[in-house]
Amino acid sequence: MRYVIAMVFAIIGAGLAAVFVSPHVATWALAHMTFESPDDAGTMDMLTYMGSNVAGLIIGWLAGWTIAGVAGSSK
Repeated sequence: MRYVIAMVFAIIGAGLAAVFVSPHVATWALAHMTFESPDDAGTMDMLTYMGSNVAGLIIGWLAGWTIAGVAGSSK
C-alpha cells in the first residue's frame, strides 16, 4: 500500500509542478541566458521545464513515501 500512496503523491506532485512551477522556472532560466539560435533556446526551455517536472515527481514520491510510512507505523 505504501507504493500506491507514493505513486499517487508523485502524480499529484508532477501535476502541480507542471501547472504552477515549471513554466515560471523555464521562463526565468531563459531570461538569464543568451543563445545563438532559437533551437538552443527551445532546447533549454524544454530541458528546464521537464527538469522541474521531474523534481516535482520526486518530491511528491518522497512525500507520499514518508506519509505512508508514518501512517503505517502508527497502527
